[in-house]
Amino acid sequence: MVPLGEKAYTRGCRHFEVLEPIHPPAGTQRGGLLYAIMSSSTFQPESPMLETPAVSPLRELFAIAWPTVLTMASYTTMQFIDAAMVSRLGPVQLAGQGNGGLIVFVPLSFLMGVLTMVNTYVSQNLGAERPREAPRYAWAAVWMSLLGWLLMIPYGLSLRAIFTQAGHSPELIGYETAYGQILAVGCFLTLASRGISHFFYGLHRPKVIFVATVAGNLTNIFGNWVLIFGHLGAPALGIEGAAIATVTGTAIELIVPLALFLGPKLNAELGTRAAWKPNLKTMRELWRVGWPRSLTFGNEMVCWAIFMTYLIGTFGEAHNTAGWIVLRYMHLSFMPAVGISVAVTALVGRYIGAGKPDIANHRAWLGVRVSMGYMGLCALMFVLFRVPLADVLIKQDDPAAEEILSIASQLLICAAVFQLFDAMAITLSGALSGAGDTVWTGIVTMFTSWSFIVGGGFALVHWAPQLQSLGPWLGASVYIILLGVAFVWRWNSGYWRTIKLLDHGTADSVVADVDPASGPLADRVMTSSAAIAGDEDVEPEPVTAGAP
Repeated sequence: MVPLGEKAYTRGCRHFEVLEPIHPPAGTQRGGLLYAIMSSSTFQPESPMLETPAVSPLRELFAIAWPTVLTMASYTTMQFIDAAMVSRLGPVQLAGQGNGGLIVFVPLSFLMGVLTMVNTYVSQNLGAERPREAPRYAWAAVWMSLLGWLLMIPYGLSLRAIFTQAGHSPELIGYETAYGQILAVGCFLTLASRGISHFFYGLHRPKVIFVATVAGNLTNIFGNWVLIFGHLGAPALGIEGAAIATVTGTAIELIVPLALFLGPKLNAELGTRAAWKPNLKTMRELWRVGWPRSLTFGNEMVCWAIFMTYLIGTFGEAHNTAGWIVLRYMHLSFMPAVGISVAVTALVGRYIGAGKPDIANHRAWLGVRVSMGYMGLCALMFVLFRVPLADVLIKQDDPAAEEILSIASQLLICAAVFQLFDAMAITLSGALSGAGDTVWTGIVTMFTSWSFIVGGGFALVHWAPQLQSLGPWLGASVYIILLGVAFVWRWNSGYWRTIKLLDHGTADSVVADVDPASGPLADRVMTSSAAIAGDEDVEPEPVTAGAP
């Protein structure tokens, strides 16, 4: 972990770095896109007396980001391997897996947005030196997950009607429905694992979740090998076997952190077993701060579901399969950037809470450059190796293999175009979230997603049908590009500097999307809570001047 606050102790010695202020060159508009991205290569805060950590900013960023990045990378790799194994069954099965999984995830995403607030409340209670209050939020997440599961059962039964309404072929509908219904039955495990995971994020123990995710992913891959193809004497269940393996892997993702949560050590320290009873007050607290994030996340998932199942599905199974091939590679590109975004949220929030917005600004742009570097490399790979990349997920003896390969190769070029803008949008979304500027980002995301993913997609399907599935993909590309530019403008406007999130006099004053690892509360209590967090890398540190 990184030193907390502005003063870092290294072998008992205090290190300070005094830097000169930086200003835009004459004639350069403050907040210009290229200037903003590139000018902070060597950070110089506007205040010449601003103290910075002894550790390098890049190391500081990666120290926070690596467990989350690896968790995201592990999960995305599992999804990719999962898709590769299902693709051996055929392109229709691959499209069925993608559509079935997406249509189930859409309603779950609304509740997941609320469950992410568990880590905010856990972290805030640590900040208030009331860690024994934290477990009730984890239990509230479990009870809310149970309620969500009960609502998902009738939804799962309606999946066949939903896919029929979308105009899919009977064969594809069968695969979509079978896969989606199994996931719907197991969705309690998905939701509860997210809630418990955010409890450990709030305790600053992301390594627990990394271990659980890897274990779950390995279980999923092994289950696929056994159940899809019928190894070790098991029946060959095909796409249904893939769904069962996914649910089994998710169960492992829940069992590992839950065992620690209920174990004797955490129970002795936090009383994790005593708070099991349903608590409506706690559930209302989570809902009160979580609904904006829930609405934004769920809304975007609805748009992408319409995009894949209705718009792309209009042009047939080959286009649908090619679209899912491209999305699998997009996941490999943007999910690590999401991990960087989580780290940026933590850093921006912490430095703003410490009254150091200039350092927060630098860390935001540092995160943008790292994300752009990685996703730019992915874009290059999408262009140069588009044919072999697409070929990996295509069953060679399928009659439509050449058509799918041609479509997917074309769409990978389209995806390459917006990778850098996606890196900006993802990372600055985290930065704005850390600063508390969430309402604006939510409104812009909702407006642009419906305008271009859905509206633009429908327009191109009906008015430029000769483009086929490339038309909707162009609409989605415009959405991502505009979102990246909009978030750059919003961040450079400096409005986030005026936002005051926390009432430092009250530990319970929580605002939606406040990163739990950020702000002065996290700095103030890390020494006393290091034992609870289980973080052996954190060194004691004095509170800096100006901190509460």
